[in-house]
Amino acid sequence: MRKVAGIETAGSLNILFSDKTGTITKGKLEAINFIDGAVNEYKTFDDIGGKLGDLLSLSIHKNTLSMISGEGTERRVLGGNATERAILGYAMNTECKAEVAAVGNIPFNSTNKYSATQVMGQYDLSLIKGAPEKILQRCSHYYDKDGKKQPFDMKTLNAKIDELANRAIRVLALATSEDALGEDALPDSNNWTLVGCLGIRDEVRPESVTAIKEVKGAGVQVVMITGDRRETAVAIAKEAGLIDSDSNLMLTSDELAKMSDEEIKEKLKDIRVIARALPSDKSRLVRLAQELDLVAGMTGDGVNDSPALKKADVGFAMGGGTEVAKEASDIVILDDNFNSIDRAILYGRTIFNSIRKFIVFQLTINVAAVLISFICPLIGVASPLNVIQILWVNLVMDTLAALAFGGEPPLERFMHEKPKRRNEPIISRYMMSEIAVGAGWTFILSLAMLLLGTLPKGSLTSFLEQWGLLRDDMAAGFAEQHAILHTAYFAFFIFIAVFNAFNARTERTNLFDNINKNKGFLTVFGIITIVQVLMTYLGRGILSGWGLTPLEWLVVLIPAISIIPIDLIRKAVVGSGKKD
Repeated sequence: MRKVAGIETAGSLNILFSDKTGTITKGKLEAINFIDGAVNEYKTFDDIGGKLGDLLSLSIHKNTLSMISGEGTERRVLGGNATERAILGYAMNTECKAEVAAVGNIPFNSTNKYSATQVMGQYDLSLIKGAPEKILQRCSHYYDKDGKKQPFDMKTLNAKIDELANRAIRVLALATSEDALGEDALPDSNNWTLVGCLGIRDEVRPESVTAIKEVKGAGVQVVMITGDRRETAVAIAKEAGLIDSDSNLMLTSDELAKMSDEEIKEKLKDIRVIARALPSDKSRLVRLAQELDLVAGMTGDGVNDSPALKKADVGFAMGGGTEVAKEASDIVILDDNFNSIDRAILYGRTIFNSIRKFIVFQLTINVAAVLISFICPLIGVASPLNVIQILWVNLVMDTLAALAFGGEPPLERFMHEKPKRRNEPIISRYMMSEIAVGAGWTFILSLAMLLLGTLPKGSLTSFLEQWGLLRDDMAAGFAEQHAILHTAYFAFFIFIAVFNAFNARTERTNLFDNINKNKGFLTVFGIITIVQVLMTYLGRGILSGWGLTPLEWLVVLIPAISIIPIDLIRKAVVGSGKKD
């Protein structure tokens, strides 16, 4: 957690824009086959051989930012991005025999979708690799098995690429040009020669399928944003469970660019996949979602993702991503796993629900205390709670209660609630009913204990004293009038708050629902109970603690515990679980 508010906001997400690689998929790319210009397929590099194998080795080893380290079984591919490591891994057990030197380089970026290196020596070529739609249209020939140039027909190869894409296999094309690289630009010609295409597979994480189902069940729309071509992206989205209806839309970055903001807003609820996406697409989608009053989340790992991460209501940076992305985010997903985003949403909802529970508990005591403190002076009766007692009440309802409710467990049923609206008030109608009933009942019982009945002198007092349920204060020689009454009332006020805490912590009729998962709740309120009993006997004049007899404890506890059946009746009337 980089920003405290991020986790709570995560619980209110309406829409989540998620990367594919490493988040929905395992992020362990593997080149699984090679297709030459004649649409011959090779599973391993060793199957290729000949001059074509030498040209492929040159294209792989010399046009990359990755490198091979170690010997024998310890050989590993290091550096570069995941795609480059996968490509170099395909030829990891071979060495480039060509004696060439690199004289120019264009690194891969998500905007251009290609990388290139110019080499001189045994071969004077520009080596190019990238998205097929960027490369194939510039190729006029391909290399056959003997390394000779043959006329190139793109239709058959495109059909094969589409077939691989429908199997969620991403394809990269490799080509050469005899023209030199321009300044940060590919050769401006259409006479390139195709080396072939590599198929790269990234398996969908099994746990991501479950997590996406849970997130969708929580009312969060998930949109996968990827640099893959449409067919590959759609295949992965179907496998991950993102696409489940004929109304779902799959758009490319080019299609998105042609649409106006208003058109996107109208169709946003149906969009599930953005293919061949650019970093600018992410920022635009976040902005449009927010203009629709949706709470938007965004994942990212690159430098170019940082504007979208910063703009989103919740930015999820990947633990394996750049420091720039992490600095722009609210939450860092250390394992780069969509399942962790699912957990973040659950914990966000748990914290929000815990805050609401605490507010119900706190306002119930506050409203009751204010009513008593306001009404008593109006009818000529001194406030039953002195300053020190009020400080103890504040400690109970603020610090200690926050510790108790802060330990509430994350429950899977929270993921079946609707996401909170951006403008939704913190206090719902359900909470208002709980506060009103709890505070009202506490106020009524307080009036009954303090004010009903009169002594012969005409001074207001309690029927409890009149009926002998509480001792005769003056006859017992206590230091203040109604000392036992005030002692009993102080204990009553704390204990009705303790019993009402059980009402506040769950919307269900089973007040002990999952209480074993929050042992701190029982510990805190157990300590409050023990301290209150000690105050009752040891407080004396400071805390009006003159001790109570067993009969007087019954007078305190029976009204206090009555708050539980009263709230159960309210839950039955309002409807258990209807919290809005």
